[in-house]
Amino acid sequence: MKIAIMQPYFLPYIGYFQLIDSTDLFILYDNIQYTKKGWINRNRLLRNGKDFTFSLPVKKESDYLDIRDRSVADSFNRQKFLNQIKEAYSKAPYLDQIFPLIEDIINYQERNLFQFIYHSIQKICLVLDISTQIRKSSSIDVDHTLKKQKKIFTFCDAVGAETYINAIGGQKLYSKEDFSERGITLKFIVPELNAYPQFESSFVAGLSIVDVLMFNSTELIKEAMLREYKLI
Repeated sequence: MKIAIMQPYFLPYIGYFQLIDSTDLFILYDNIQYTKKGWINRNRLLRNGKDFTFSLPVKKESDYLDIRDRSVADSFNRQKFLNQIKEAYSKAPYLDQIFPLIEDIINYQERNLFQFIYHSIQKICLVLDISTQIRKSSSIDVDHTLKKQKKIFTFCDAVGAETYINAIGGQKLYSKEDFSERGITLKFIVPELNAYPQFESSFVAGLSIVDVLMFNSTELIKEAMLREYKLI
């Protein structure tokens, strides 16, 4: 059993989906505090050859609420956002094939922030034939007050995980020796982010999965790009 645990991110880069695809079970945090300036509700797209950051507006509420208790802002103009994407990728080779998926994601009539993002992740996984089971963290019976490694250990124990895979940024947070003492193999995923044509501009790496889908066939993504990573 291989697992990973991550915050939900809105239309994240391909490395996020590589992580999901590399596991048997992907646990999505819904009952941890929303971080205001993180990447939960924002990412980057390509416009005029340069990256620009887009945001899913969030309703102004207490900064101490969990992700599952936050809401998409009433002011979110879905059509305006779709128009921005369509304009940015009007000449992309796979616009016609992918835009209906983006419309389905953006027009999803859900105000709960976690559920809205969860839906988008599920939709993209379906298109990319990623069959990994995805569970909400709150649905797993563990002590949710624990922090850092101790919390990861309890999740691993609860679901019978033998391997825990983390994003490369976790190297400073987690110890392979500590995991090994618990009978768990700790791996870190390193996406390769190989270049692909983006109009006639220089390649901008690490953009939203939307950019990958606009410039590459789903067959290529499924058969090659999802496998372009290393586990260390």
